[in-house]
Amino acid sequence: AAGGDPGFVVLDSRSTASFDQGHVPGAVHLPTALIPEQAEQLLDKAVPVVTYCWGPGCNGATRAALALAELGYGVKEMLGGFEYWVREGFAYETWEGVRTRDADPLTAPVEAADCGC
Repeated sequence: AAGGDPGFVVLDSRSTASFDQGHVPGAVHLPTALIPEQAEQLLDKAVPVVTYCWGPGCNGATRAALALAELGYGVKEMLGGFEYWVREGFAYETWEGVRTRDADPLTAPVEAADCGC
């Protein structure tokens, strides 16, 4: 639903310092190592979870997804992670507020609404 509940939760599995540096707006922060002891306090098993970490060079989102799946959560990974979220021009939050960067022409179309795939 536009502007409403997307029907899933986005989970940032990185460290506090990384989360503070920048994260997807509205993301739940839960480092992978804390998932077994804190997931049930922060997440509803009836709501799918989408995990992410830094980017394609990191398997943190995969490890977080496995930890959640082992606890019975429905889970998917956000391919590209935080790196590609920012590089494609989407808004992100820092401890200073919401920011955006121009889309990187190597990751997103410059003169079109979408990539056309």
